[in-house]
Amino acid sequence: MARPPISKPKNLSGPKRERKPAANTLPTREQLLEALAQQTDIKGKRDLAKVFGIRGDMRRPFKAMLAALEGEGVITRTRKALRRTAALPHVTVLDIPADADPENMHAYPAQWNEEEGEKPRVAVLSGRDSRVAPAPGDRILARIDAGEAEVPVYTAKAMKILDKPRRGQIGIVRMDDDGARLIPVDRKQKEMRIPLGDLLDAGDGDLVEVEVKLSGRLMIPRAKVTAVIGNPMSEGAISLIAIHNLEIPYRFPQSVIRDAEEASEIGLKGREDWREVPLITIDPADAKDHDDAVYAEPDTDPANVGGHIVTVAIADVSAYVRPGSALDREAYVRGNSVYFPDRVVPMLPERISNELCSLKQGVPRAALAVRMVIGADGRKRNHSFHRIMMRSAAKLSYQQAQAAIDGHADDQTGPLLDPILRPLYAAYDAMAQARDHRGPLALDLPERKIMLDDKGMVKDIRVPERLEAHRLIEEMMIAANVAAAETLEQKKSALLYRVHDEPSSEKLQALRDFLGSLDISVKKSDSVRASDFNGILTQSRKAGNVEQVSEMVLRSQAQAEYNAENYGHFGLNLDRYAHFTSPIRRYADLIVHRALIAALGLGDDGLTETETLHLPGIAQHISATERRAMRAERETADRLLAQFLATKIGAKFEGRISGVTRSGLFVRLFETGADGFIPASTLGQDYYRYVEERQSMIGERGGEKFTLGDHVSVRLVEAAPVAGALRFELLSEGQRVNPSSVRRGNKRPSKSFGPKGRKKR
Repeated sequence: MARPPISKPKNLSGPKRERKPAANTLPTREQLLEALAQQTDIKGKRDLAKVFGIRGDMRRPFKAMLAALEGEGVITRTRKALRRTAALPHVTVLDIPADADPENMHAYPAQWNEEEGEKPRVAVLSGRDSRVAPAPGDRILARIDAGEAEVPVYTAKAMKILDKPRRGQIGIVRMDDDGARLIPVDRKQKEMRIPLGDLLDAGDGDLVEVEVKLSGRLMIPRAKVTAVIGNPMSEGAISLIAIHNLEIPYRFPQSVIRDAEEASEIGLKGREDWREVPLITIDPADAKDHDDAVYAEPDTDPANVGGHIVTVAIADVSAYVRPGSALDREAYVRGNSVYFPDRVVPMLPERISNELCSLKQGVPRAALAVRMVIGADGRKRNHSFHRIMMRSAAKLSYQQAQAAIDGHADDQTGPLLDPILRPLYAAYDAMAQARDHRGPLALDLPERKIMLDDKGMVKDIRVPERLEAHRLIEEMMIAANVAAAETLEQKKSALLYRVHDEPSSEKLQALRDFLGSLDISVKKSDSVRASDFNGILTQSRKAGNVEQVSEMVLRSQAQAEYNAENYGHFGLNLDRYAHFTSPIRRYADLIVHRALIAALGLGDDGLTETETLHLPGIAQHISATERRAMRAERETADRLLAQFLATKIGAKFEGRISGVTRSGLFVRLFETGADGFIPASTLGQDYYRYVEERQSMIGERGGEKFTLGDHVSVRLVEAAPVAGALRFELLSEGQRVNPSSVRRGNKRPSKSFGPKGRKKR
């Protein structure tokens, strides 16, 4: 923005220098700034003093005036000159600090010449009519207003949220006879040499951050270590690679730790006293925090014969994590907790998550509870929310609860069986009927759990048993989440929905093409429901190819996310759904808690107006942190499994084709769940064509076919633990089809066959 006109000093260089200010008279601020703007030969205070004839007793106030202007950021001192600070352009890119106050956000220019002085601070404005809602940590393209004052007071309105460029490359140092080399974490990047003088104090196996330099006439890339992160192998912490590569914050700032340590337990004041209600927690045996508790009893209302009253109580995190506090800003930046086999990167410090907000057995704890009246048919008739003080009657594991119901109660669960556990399971049985009638997507894929030894190395891979106790807790949490969304809608309150869109028409057509190749019928309408997919899965079980079909059904699904606008949850077959049940580990749930507190008048720590305005930006941010967490967990599992299998080069494994691309086949091993790749060039002595609609690779001459879901035998030929990559050699023969059916398409063949065909075995 153009600066307002400023009157010119009377002593600028030129023929009229006789019109200086009177001796021992200070120039005005306007005269000082105009002189600096027009006389580029002014090098410092002494030159400027000469221009205005400053001497004697006026030197001290003159210096004070310059110091004040410099302190305000109006002028700047560089090695070359004293000069007026550069102005921001009308439109520029700004970075909002991750720890900025969401209710009073500020930003700084993303690019700034340090010779221009300190970066100017810019206030970020947001209103109800704002089309873009930025949040702390965002990079934005913004329209700048400098105001009308002599000293610019910058404000900005966001035009667009931009992606931030990645910082330096991450890799592992390996020492060899020629010095050092960098093995990149990103498997798409190539190894580079590291000159010994550019190692800092990195040693063999250290995870480092580097910048890439081009050297010599051939412009050969070489790495220079800029930071040593640690040694994941020696520390038994392979998760360090993903944490740093994906820039996951894992150290709490001192201000956050201080806030957590200074927090004290919440009292009963302003809460309903539910300490005598025998709520219990049911969690994994190794759980360190317990943020949800449940209780059920038969409904004695004559109008609801055979019905149940189900209570779900959730730790009241909002009582400790107030909007705008250091704890809140850090929780927002993290978005969610991240779970690795060797560690957890929590959203909140342990003082909050494992102590004050953990529903420990026998300890009074603040909670937000929902009381739901369930009919004999399992449908929810009504519900109400309460801010309470509770005291958990018992801490059980899933295995304990299930064993008690199955007739194997122990000393702890025996006394709980009739008064607590049987009513819980009776309520769940009714709710399960309603769930089955609703017809959510029944895609129950096994999840493997990696078990580590005390050195952080893989000792076992298990598929945990799926118990009715797991389904009981899941169903009650889903019901509580639905109740939260319904209440906030009824109160016309803004909220963050958990949404899951229906499959796109392109993905549906790809699924139809694939199912057609298996002679499985599917309706042609683009309007589908989760129950339609369940019918497909039922057909595939009868046909004996449920693994193939399940993989394709999973691929056809959209990704769930958070959104301030509601378009339903396709997978759960629900019209409205919000995350309410885990505010210890998800920022979305904390927002929903605050919204309920504000909407129901349950306290003064509810959702603020500023948070309401920023909900679209908050949803976008926490959806991104969730995707980041999923990627980090997946990459770490891949690296651990690659490290585990690195000692088994040459071994034979059984697996299933989990992906088919033009460049080759992906195979998932049955025993470990590890994924590896078979390049198309190694499949055999034929041209293998990728047939997308069949999710197959088919030999043009021999008609040998490999399809998604096929059971295959492979040999491990290479393992790269840092990249989390495995390469296999295919040992199995494929099915034979008529090659002429392949040639009808116009798709290019895959890479040509390799020099050696597959050996017969």
